[in-house]
Amino acid sequence: MTRKQKAENKAHEAEQSPKKPKSEGDNGHANGKSSEDIVAEFEKVCTAVKDNLSTEQMREILEANGQDSSGSDANVLRKCQDLLFYGPLDKCPACNGNLEFTGIRYSCTGSYSEWASCTYTTKDPPRKQEPIKLPDSVLNSPASDLIKKYEDPSRRPRKVLSIPDKPFTGMLMSLMGRLSASHQYWRKEIENHGGKVANHVIGVTCLIASPAERERGGSSKLAEAMERGIPVVSEAWLKDSIEKQEPQPLEAYDIVTDLAPDGKGIPWDKMDPSEEALESLSAELKLYGKRGVHKDTKLQERGGTIFEKDGILYNCAFSRCDLGKKLNDYCVTQLISVPESNLNLYYKKGKVGDDPNAEERLEEWENVEAAVKEFVRLFEEVTGNEFEPWEREKKIQKKPLKFYPIDMDDGVDVRHGGLGLHQLGVAATHCKLEPMVANFMKVLCSQEIYKYALMEMGYDPPELPMGMLSDAHLKRCEEVLQKFVETLKSMKDTGPKAEAVWSDFSQRWFTLMHSTRPFIFKDFQELADNAAAALETIQDITVASHLIGDMGGSTLDDPLSERYNKMGCSISPLDKESDDYKMILKYLETTYEPVKVGDVEYKVSVDNIFVVESSACPSVDEIKKLPNKVLLWCGTQSSNLLRHLHRGFLPAICSLPVPGYMFGKAIVCSDAAAEATRYGFTAVDRPEGFLVLAVASLGDEITEIKSPPEDTKSLEEKKVGVKGFGRKKTDESEHFVWQDDIKVPCGHLVPSDNKDSILEYNEYAVYDPKQVSIRFLVGVKYEEKNAVMEPE
Repeated sequence: MTRKQKAENKAHEAEQSPKKPKSEGDNGHANGKSSEDIVAEFEKVCTAVKDNLSTEQMREILEANGQDSSGSDANVLRKCQDLLFYGPLDKCPACNGNLEFTGIRYSCTGSYSEWASCTYTTKDPPRKQEPIKLPDSVLNSPASDLIKKYEDPSRRPRKVLSIPDKPFTGMLMSLMGRLSASHQYWRKEIENHGGKVANHVIGVTCLIASPAERERGGSSKLAEAMERGIPVVSEAWLKDSIEKQEPQPLEAYDIVTDLAPDGKGIPWDKMDPSEEALESLSAELKLYGKRGVHKDTKLQERGGTIFEKDGILYNCAFSRCDLGKKLNDYCVTQLISVPESNLNLYYKKGKVGDDPNAEERLEEWENVEAAVKEFVRLFEEVTGNEFEPWEREKKIQKKPLKFYPIDMDDGVDVRHGGLGLHQLGVAATHCKLEPMVANFMKVLCSQEIYKYALMEMGYDPPELPMGMLSDAHLKRCEEVLQKFVETLKSMKDTGPKAEAVWSDFSQRWFTLMHSTRPFIFKDFQELADNAAAALETIQDITVASHLIGDMGGSTLDDPLSERYNKMGCSISPLDKESDDYKMILKYLETTYEPVKVGDVEYKVSVDNIFVVESSACPSVDEIKKLPNKVLLWCGTQSSNLLRHLHRGFLPAICSLPVPGYMFGKAIVCSDAAAEATRYGFTAVDRPEGFLVLAVASLGDEITEIKSPPEDTKSLEEKKVGVKGFGRKKTDESEHFVWQDDIKVPCGHLVPSDNKDSILEYNEYAVYDPKQVSIRFLVGVKYEEKNAVMEPE
């Protein structure tokens, strides 16, 4: 068996072993009887049912009491034993589907919608308060007297499942790199479930890391853990252990067993075009766009291209995420033309992260019409929809448990088309731009920042080009998100009904936005971080993909200058002796507070500053004509920068009651560099980033708010400037004016009078992009301030 199969087998054996439930109820008793007595009674009934009733009789009992009678003989036996002792199960309170005992808990087998299976689980299911209906054949069986004893609802005991200790009791673990949630979040979750978190790896139970760390070699912490024989597991181990309320087998989640410690990667700031650096990269993207021949076919090496007929490119990618059924799958179908050869049909379907077990075939077809017919048949089999309406009009209807198309655009995903490590130095050397600007363009045109951005968010499946999606697909995702937000605002349901709405959306979302680590959103902050902000980043990366295109050719033609000219933006280094440079340094130093990751704080140092004039933004001279102008900080990751420079700042995608989105569809800035650096910070092993300084006009009328507005639509319609007060503010006695009448709220951070605000720092919202001009780019490096080591 594989390592995972062995681990799952152990878990299955553990499920089957009888556990004595803990006492529950008054004075350690349940239903007036001790839990030990109840277990003994149940075992007696189970034996009687097994020895005296046929499987056909058990199915009759289930049907007579409105229960699902399908399944294996063993499954039917288990359901019947449960029913006869504890009573018939009622319907699922979330979706009205059928509940079924799975060994540890009861799970629903129903669906919320065509997009999503029900994910409701419980250890205390609802039961029908009515007598059990018994067929005549059962009443005449030797077990009838024992069975009839529990026919009356008032005589049935309440099922008490064992309540285990907190799953992480006695465990010490360490966290590494960018996970799907922040280190602070996981620290709190681990501690709430009985464990502790250390900043080191000495003596820990395991190290939690992203599976992508295994591909790129990881950090020194990863190497040390491997040298000490400490298990390195994926984040899924934490999630599954919490969900199942017991620690899962570590070996089932191992991500580095076959990785040698001396093959560790090179930190981002020390990478060079060497073979060692190349080997430390994450897995290569296998499909990069509508014209991309899948890498696994190896037909690209023979000049293969995607077959095109009547304006249709025969290349489709599909996604399916159904968390209730434990599905997270992809599918790819392609027709590939190869010079001096027959037409090739490629089909691949598999689970994300399980490439060795994917279903895959590559077939040659002499008859083109027959090959096209087979391609269309596969599309209809996979989606349940006709092919032509999708390709011509993008019309498709999601069918239960079927795949949904990921609409690729006709272009090249920047993770494939951008500059690889071995090209970066050469491209900058042959660039005619000013050297500092050439180095800046080298960053924007490299594959790396986009690979890491998608990897850190979990939107990096190598089989699907999530950095090259069509505008129609991105718009569909935006509409689904906005509709969900509107549903939340009007929703009055609570409990399972409310959880069902979140679960349905989550599965719908991760089908449309395919992820390597889907989960069920539980609150607005998760929605903001992993849906709204993620979609905005993918929109930005798609723009970058179109602008950068394919840079796989010769770097002697100066591709960096060509992309710089396409960007429509003037960028020039700011003289370090100038007053503006000194002003920006002062503004940064006084309004900055260290970024904290776990127990480690990071300060910032300035590498260089660029003056920006973008054709997509109004000029500073134009902004000067407007009222209430302020120089403000804006945080952004490097992967979003190119779109900002090319198209200017765009308003947020939706309104959520969390920082960054509480003002609705607005451009949000802050007077605190501390706020902007949180967004610019990526990972401890990639210390470079950029902060944006923009001049914003807040308009004639400024609305000041101390709590999230209930309705942001009026603010969006009036396009008034909004200032949200944070728990900290800049010392107003240190503020000054720059370039005539542009206010610079530079000042040391001091407590404000708004101690209960959800904002830590003041935020400013502008609704009209014509009132914001990007003026400076501040290149910064995050440096460890001091590490606090926890005692072993």
